[in-house]
Amino acid sequence: MDLSGRRVLVVGLGRTGVATARFLVKREAEVVIIDEKPASELESAIRELGSLNVDLQLGKHNADILPRFDLVVPSPGVPPFNYLLAGALERGIPIISEIELASGFIKKPMIAITGTNGKTTTTKLVGKMLLQWGKKIFEGGNIGNPLIAFVDGKQREDYLVVEVSSFQLQWVDSFHPVISVLLNVSPDHLDYHGTFDKYRRVKERLFTNHCETDVAVLNADDPVTESLSEKIVAKVKRFSSSFKLEEGIFIDGSVLRYRDQKGRNEEYPLEGIKLPGNHNLENIMAAILVSRSVGCPRNKIIDALADFEGIPHRVEFVGVKNGVEFYNDSKGTNVDAVARALEIFSRPVILLLGGRDKGGDFTVLSSLILEKVRELIFFGEAGKQINSLVGGIVTTKITKNLKEAVNMAWNDSVSGDVVLLSPGCASFDEFTSYEARGNFFKDFVKGIKGQG
Repeated sequence: MDLSGRRVLVVGLGRTGVATARFLVKREAEVVIIDEKPASELESAIRELGSLNVDLQLGKHNADILPRFDLVVPSPGVPPFNYLLAGALERGIPIISEIELASGFIKKPMIAITGTNGKTTTTKLVGKMLLQWGKKIFEGGNIGNPLIAFVDGKQREDYLVVEVSSFQLQWVDSFHPVISVLLNVSPDHLDYHGTFDKYRRVKERLFTNHCETDVAVLNADDPVTESLSEKIVAKVKRFSSSFKLEEGIFIDGSVLRYRDQKGRNEEYPLEGIKLPGNHNLENIMAAILVSRSVGCPRNKIIDALADFEGIPHRVEFVGVKNGVEFYNDSKGTNVDAVARALEIFSRPVILLLGGRDKGGDFTVLSSLILEKVRELIFFGEAGKQINSLVGGIVTTKITKNLKEAVNMAWNDSVSGDVVLLSPGCASFDEFTSYEARGNFFKDFVKGIKGQG
């Protein structure tokens, strides 16, 4: 793609917006960046822009500016109904995501991983396995470094392991990984996509440009992903936590058993795996399929698994106070993530739910709450809404913020309880990110006076 002299509008000045602007300027595009936030909230990003030759415009603009532009690149999280994006579509101005822009300049094989839940853990697992094998990798996308930051490097890496979100897939056209992973699809980001069907179709775009030599890794237990298997051109490889597969990987007693079309029958022992929960076994199986697909040896995979302790903010053990265990699952920003977290525990749970609602249906948690939860504490902007859906199933309390919720949970807990922050909502009513919310929770717990 020749960008020289093209007028490009970048919508949103976050980490991705800065990296995109830098990339475009280097290719002699004329770049305007628009962000509605005030300068006081963008100080870090503005410093990163430095003396870069871009036109930064803050505040709301009229869509009448759009005819000036040849291309629009939205930052992740800018919804398709945003007035600038809707206006660009009406005027026929191309909209592409940063990963679409970057992919046209990438020469190395790309492994792309998406799903409603588990994509960060799986991305990290694949990266660790390939590093254990001695390969050089770029790890990024929706986590860490934007994909576009890779393009202007020396591109000496053997593989790119890229987490991809539905926000990024919303605006792809020619994006083409050699291995694509769809872990699961359940309702999420409905405030962004509008309906579950639209969300599902965006996830499916990951496979649009596959050819027969590519690989698609699918969850055989997930009806949405399994329904894709007949449509995909690539070689399909499946994982299952529910039944044995003739070809693929599945749980078989004390091992994960991998069978391939060449007759290989490999075992990966569950003993020594540190990640809790059935959902993490699914992430591990997906990572094994990816790593074996590129030739990573079995022993290197086993070594990597033994050394992997998970990611921050995903059912992360924080500590124990007077016999009460605290877990931080701030990354659990949708209903399905809450369910997966609850399934891990056999001890009574005090569950903290709340934040900014993303359109999730909390009623599906009802039976699991009855089985696992001793007390519900709702907090934040969505507290009353969630209470109207599942409040009263067990002892229920509502409070205005996370600090009060944690304090309430501590006061109500007894030895043997688990206090679980698994909010099922975005963090943006009170915090800048799920990481900030999780770090607040961890700091608060560490400050509780009690015996560990």
